[in-house]
Amino acid sequence: MSFQLKKYFMQQKMMRKVIYSLIPIILASIYYFGWRSLLLIGWTTIWGCATEYIFEKKYGKGKVSEAVIVTSILFTLTLPPSTPFWVATLGIIFGVVFGKAVFGGFGKNVFNPALVARAFVYVSFPEPLTIKWSNVSDSFLGGFTRFTTATVDTISTATPMLKFRETGELTDYFNLFIGKISGSLGETSAILIILAAIYLIYTKTASWHIIASVITGFLGLSFILRLLGATSVPNPLFGILSGGILFGAVFMATDPISAAKTTPGKWIYGILIGCVTVIIRGYALFSGGIMFAVLIGNTFAPIIDEGVRYYKKSKKAKREKVIA
Repeated sequence: MSFQLKKYFMQQKMMRKVIYSLIPIILASIYYFGWRSLLLIGWTTIWGCATEYIFEKKYGKGKVSEAVIVTSILFTLTLPPSTPFWVATLGIIFGVVFGKAVFGGFGKNVFNPALVARAFVYVSFPEPLTIKWSNVSDSFLGGFTRFTTATVDTISTATPMLKFRETGELTDYFNLFIGKISGSLGETSAILIILAAIYLIYTKTASWHIIASVITGFLGLSFILRLLGATSVPNPLFGILSGGILFGAVFMATDPISAAKTTPGKWIYGILIGCVTVIIRGYALFSGGIMFAVLIGNTFAPIIDEGVRYYKKSKKAKREKVIA
């Protein structure tokens, strides 16, 4: 079996570590929303792998990267539990094709493919992505005893950020921490995302510079705007525990291909993402700004790195000139 998998999949240890870190989050999505979560993840992954295989075959490579499995899982975890299967299918196909394949395949993508897929379905299918949410299972065994939980479309059971924007009401912090809230499949439990971040940083799979800088930029601007009296921006603690900012900082912004590469560039890139998230959340039509913020960060990542290299080069030249 292992030999057969190697025949079709490009072996990538780093991507496997990301998958390992996502297992508790996937299990939590089943516990809170039912087995439909796992079926949706599996379904999307099959379509993601099939799409990449078709393009890789066309390019004469014939092997699917394990990165597309990560892309498919991450994309699905950003979706509401009740997302129709056909919407998820269209999303992952679009993400793999226009977020990755058109740039030449693995290692050449400019944008995070999972977020390209998410942005596409977000703007194309607003009702299932922004209105219909699922109740959280409250039984002892949770969603492990059912296929799915009930779908609702009222503000009182919407995501914490949507509820805050509409009513100004804050969700219980403990529920935000453990994930007992309505929301996307993988973005609800802050504690599981934090534990995943610790594992990824310890195994040197994700850049701690990017994670720290995204959170620094987010908390910093949130604090400043609150001091200035901005009522549309929640307090920093509530903000960091809701709306997918932690998930985006740990799994999306740290994509090694589309993120900044230089150390100073990583800090600038991450702070940019954190600040843009606050602005979009507080003043734009969208409640979940991290998606668009990371894509904006991806756009500027090459320019940021080039600027850092140019600065270092000019500084070195001046130093050498002084010595001479």
